[in-house]
Amino acid sequence: MYELIDLFEKIRNFMEKGGPVLTAIFITIFILWALVFERLIYFKTGHRKQVNAVMATWEARSERTSWYAIQIRMAMISQVTMDLRSNFPLIKTLVVIIPLMGLLGTVWGMIGVFDVMALLGSSNVKAMAAGVSRATIPTMAGMVGALSGVFAASYLKGLMDKEAGLLEDHLTKDH
Repeated sequence: MYELIDLFEKIRNFMEKGGPVLTAIFITIFILWALVFERLIYFKTGHRKQVNAVMATWEARSERTSWYAIQIRMAMISQVTMDLRSNFPLIKTLVVIIPLMGLLGTVWGMIGVFDVMALLGSSNVKAMAAGVSRATIPTMAGMVGALSGVFAASYLKGLMDKEAGLLEDHLTKDH
């Protein structure tokens, strides 16, 4: 129990050192990973059901070679692909926004350093160090969050492209 309280205290101290921008960064990272996990869960559950339903509908067609049949096939593939890529643009946007929020934290922290220098002069190193810490922690958090998001987005993109290609291959045009 004491370990949990100690961990909570360390996290709270870290968040205080990073300033208010660090809280916004962590909330944004949490949203990013919630969207990534939602896509992964969709791949394992909803996508499989949708692909099975589309394949059953296509296989039930008696005619698959006419222009109309090909258009229906393309519409089915497009719908599944669109559902497959849902939320992906938002994930990519958050990956881009997170390091920018880290840079905002850098500016915020450096403003604090300049305020200390204006009030106390450059001789108060302890006060300046707190501002520098407030400047570097959000930058580091933004870069780590964005880097993890880049890997997740890259993995999801590969998975989406593979699944879309497999569906297109499974829905044969000939009978």
